[in-house]
Amino acid sequence: QVQLVESGGGLVQAGGSLRLSCAPSTRFLSLNDVAWYRQAPGKQRELVAVITRGGSTNYADSVKGRFTISRASAKSAVYLQMNSLKPEDTAVYYCNHPTPPFLDWGQGTQVTVSS
Repeated sequence: QVQLVESGGGLVQAGGSLRLSCAPSTRFLSLNDVAWYRQAPGKQRELVAVITRGGSTNYADSVKGRFTISRASAKSAVYLQMNSLKPEDTAVYYCNHPTPPFLDWGQGTQVTVSS
C-alpha cells in the first residue's frame, strides 16, 4: 500500500520551531496536491495547510503567519516549517491528499509544545 511517511516531530518549548517532512513510501509516487493535517487528543483531524502541484498554498487561520508549507523541487517531499509554536499546536501531524480519494493514512509524527 502506498503511503506518505511523516517525520520531524518532537518536543519543543512554546515559541520554538520544528520542520516536518512528508515523503512517499515509494519513489515511484510523485507528490502533486498535498495537505498537512493534525489531530489533537479528543479532537477531530483538521486541515492545516495545502500546497498544490503548481505551488499555490493555503493555510488554516490558526496557523497563518506561523507555518509555511513547501515542496522539494523534484516533488519528492513536502515540508511544513512551523515557527512560533504554541501549546495548542500539540497534535499528531499527518500528510495526505487535500481531498478524496485519500491514500492510506500513515503513522503521523507527534508534535508536543510545552508552555
